[in-house]
Amino acid sequence: MSTKAVVAVAGLSRHFGTKAALDEVTVSIPRGSVLGLVGENGVGKTTLIRHLLGMLKAQAGSVRVFGCDPVADPVGVLSRVGYLSERRDLPGWMRVAEFMRYTQAFYPKWDEQYAEQLLEQFQLDPAQKITTQSQGQQAKTGLLVALAYRPELLILDEPSSGLDPVVRRDILEAIIRVVAEEGRTVLFSSHLLDEVERVADQVAMLQQRRV
Repeated sequence: MSTKAVVAVAGLSRHFGTKAALDEVTVSIPRGSVLGLVGENGVGKTTLIRHLLGMLKAQAGSVRVFGCDPVADPVGVLSRVGYLSERRDLPGWMRVAEFMRYTQAFYPKWDEQYAEQLLEQFQLDPAQKITTQSQGQQAKTGLLVALAYRPELLILDEPSSGLDPVVRRDILEAIIRVVAEEGRTVLFSSHLLDEVERVADQVAMLQQRRV
């Protein structure tokens, strides 16, 4: 398996007005490994992830995902990335099965059999409206659609934030299984060090906007 970096961030700096959000951050994630990104809330973890997703353009330094600039080539990057954020902005008016079909339309590599397997594993009701799901069920629905097209890179931004310990355990175990069985590359962001320690090969700690 190639160990060439899937994510390569070098000297990334970012300001919002006069406030520094990231200060010369350098991070590399080899293919098939799990990087735990830890730090207190508000330290810049989500800002870094937004650069990887092409939502923010580097003001200084460089960002490469699969060797591409995610701002210049969003389709080439995002078609290979699975993403779950703590906000879990899911369409509440859809039923779970409808949301799965809707997401499937965007990803040619969507694995129907695997999606059904995850649906059963997460004990989700395909006929349930997302707006009536608990926080934990919504997190599992978000993780299902992030995994079902078997992305090469999985980016998880505080995936278990606000969830009870049982649901947190279920989600972590699902992530560990994906990594162990399929050798995916994962960026796992959390302010909970014990969570990161369970899944990460290496840890990068963000403090005062630096690694």
